[in-house]
Amino acid sequence: MGIYKKGTNWYIDYYLKGRRKRKKVGPSRKLAEQVLMDVQVKIAKKEYLGVLEEKKILFEEYVREYLEYSKANKSVATYERSDRFSTNSLKATFQGKYLFEITPQLIEKYKAMRLEKVEPATVNRELACLKHMYTKAMEWGYARINPAKGVKLLKEPPGRLRYLKPEEIKTLLQACSEHIRPIVVTALNTGMRRSEVLTLKWSHVDLENRKVTVVNTKNNESRVIPINRTLYQELLILAQKSNKGAHVFSGRDGNPFKDVKKSFSSALKKAGIEDFRFHDLRHTFGSHLAMKGVNPRTIQQVMGHKEIKMTMRYSHLSPEFVQEAVEKLDNLLDTNWTPRRFEGKEDYC
Repeated sequence: MGIYKKGTNWYIDYYLKGRRKRKKVGPSRKLAEQVLMDVQVKIAKKEYLGVLEEKKILFEEYVREYLEYSKANKSVATYERSDRFSTNSLKATFQGKYLFEITPQLIEKYKAMRLEKVEPATVNRELACLKHMYTKAMEWGYARINPAKGVKLLKEPPGRLRYLKPEEIKTLLQACSEHIRPIVVTALNTGMRRSEVLTLKWSHVDLENRKVTVVNTKNNESRVIPINRTLYQELLILAQKSNKGAHVFSGRDGNPFKDVKKSFSSALKKAGIEDFRFHDLRHTFGSHLAMKGVNPRTIQQVMGHKEIKMTMRYSHLSPEFVQEAVEKLDNLLDTNWTPRRFEGKEDYC
């Protein structure tokens, strides 16, 4: 390998994978020497160190490839509600740029821009998605570094925790139409997410042993939930009426309900319950388990929380329950006491 001059231009001469390569550089000998040195380094990295050069790929092209990976390897809920949503926003900002052109500074600007439009939790989900995109890009040879790795997530306010009191539960169930009532009963007694309830199949319901196996979970990990007496009676009636479709909750045609937003909203309005969403039925389940003194680890297992900190939200109980719990100490303490005298002063220590 070397350099040579032909006419007024200098050329580099080298071998790559057994084939001889010659390339024109220009009239500068010094530049030709530098280019040849760079080529030698790149060849050494590839052939001897196993370090590959980055493949040039536009961000929007990589998004398509990443979503194919997400669809094949993640849960339906994560793919649909998280990755697709996050990449749409990221693509709107970074399209037209190659992966290696996106820097931590650009990501910080993106973070500040998004914070003006959406909540911190949404921005954090998008940043988490971007970080994982680059993690895979490094594995696939599209990037050497992860520019999102050093970008800090935003502080999030405490998560929403709205749940129903026993009298509100009774009122809501009375207001439910015939097809929505068993769905609400199931959510209240299992803590299952809406997507998990609506995609539940009879093959995953064991009435004999009174347990439900949740397969289509957010974390892509199945879990088993016991069936209590209330849910057992509801499912038993439903099984007798069933049109023998695969799904537990389905229409007359046997197809599962895709959405129950309209009927659930009507029930809430009829019951006079405000500021409440279907997902809050899950919070109701978790909150009442906590108020019954169930161990947080058990609640975590039944609800399918990946981290215990998600479960610990349910330690924030209603003021009425805390008051009732503290008042139980009255039965343990002797309240018939008189202050002791100490150096002429009352000692209340």
